[in-house]
Amino acid sequence: MGDVDVVIVGAGSAGLSAAKAVRAAGRSFIVVEAMDRIGGRAWTTSDDFGVPFDIGCAWLHAGDRNPYYADAQAAKWTLYHHDMNLDHLYYGNRKASEEEEAEVRKADGTLSQLLESHSSDDDRLSSLLAKGHAVRAAATFSGPMDFGKDDDEISIADFRAAADLDPNYFTKEGFGALVAQFGADVPVELSAPVTKIRWDLPGVAVETAKGTIRAKAAIVTASPAVLAYEEIAFDPALPDAYEEAFFDLPMGMLTKIPIEIKDTRLGLAAFDDLLIERHARHDIFFLCFPFDLDLMVGFVGGDFAWEMSVAGEAAGVDFVVDRLCSIFGSDVKMHVGRSMMTNWGAEKYVRGAYAAARPGKAKARETLSRPLADRIWFAGEHLAGPLIQTCGGARLSGEAVAREVLRTLG
Repeated sequence: MGDVDVVIVGAGSAGLSAAKAVRAAGRSFIVVEAMDRIGGRAWTTSDDFGVPFDIGCAWLHAGDRNPYYADAQAAKWTLYHHDMNLDHLYYGNRKASEEEEAEVRKADGTLSQLLESHSSDDDRLSSLLAKGHAVRAAATFSGPMDFGKDDDEISIADFRAAADLDPNYFTKEGFGALVAQFGADVPVELSAPVTKIRWDLPGVAVETAKGTIRAKAAIVTASPAVLAYEEIAFDPALPDAYEEAFFDLPMGMLTKIPIEIKDTRLGLAAFDDLLIERHARHDIFFLCFPFDLDLMVGFVGGDFAWEMSVAGEAAGVDFVVDRLCSIFGSDVKMHVGRSMMTNWGAEKYVRGAYAAARPGKAKARETLSRPLADRIWFAGEHLAGPLIQTCGGARLSGEAVAREVLRTLG
């Protein structure tokens, strides 16, 4: 496949932005992608509902710092500022009272204060949560629906380092479509999974299903889970600190289960946020009828999302319909149309939603931010500083790492 200055592994947001930065500097590069498309976890399709639907990331988080926001404006994308305030709260099938909803808002503020003042050696987010409905509801957003992990699996230090992501925007045309547009002019070798990276020679040799690439440097944007599963071998083996970091940044899970609801809005407004708190963290959040489309988009996160992945799509859809029927009545079933369930955990070249550090292991991100022998650099949403777990953060990570590589190459 030829010799180049830089080989970039992965054509998601980080890989595409790294390629653009290398190209702008006039250096040669090759981007290799294991999948048959670009975008990674940013993927919009109209196959399921006849309208653009984001199988992966959907919110343009931190619009004032997110480079995709300017792209969306330039493309005249339809944008909606989503304030993420909770409009409807249920405990099981019981609607929360106004007093209970006020308690949740207060608990959210209390949790923020506890995070800022935390100084204990116990790095689990669960250690800050007192028992009670209000704090549990606030923690559902902070944990499974935000970090993709249950609160006892979230590092306080890692959580605290993440930025407030407001303002958040939703796009009708699809975030995945926006990323695909961003990367449309980047040449990418698709369906070319990397099997091994050799770095015991001048530069690197990257072995793929389509041949071997020699380069002066490699930028690896694969998820930590892909690297932990050793989908890509390194020769010689990586130092222990890097290997451990892959395992210390396991992938959280956020699963979408959208269903079509025809001829009724169930008394809900477009973009309403509905949270149903249930036992054993079997909670579900709904984004209601975005852009007034006939869709109720259910989200489950953390361990429950992994359980749902194992149960399968039919079980997931049944769960969503049953929850809606328990609140709005059994007639809901007459209005149910098409449905689907995302399953990023089963995607061999991703294996989850996004990375979240284990309690006590937040420094794993710092470890992977250091280049290896000035030959291998890592980039992606897991190394995006305060914008971790976001597509915009991944793009900024790719650009920043590419600049480091270019400085090293001279």
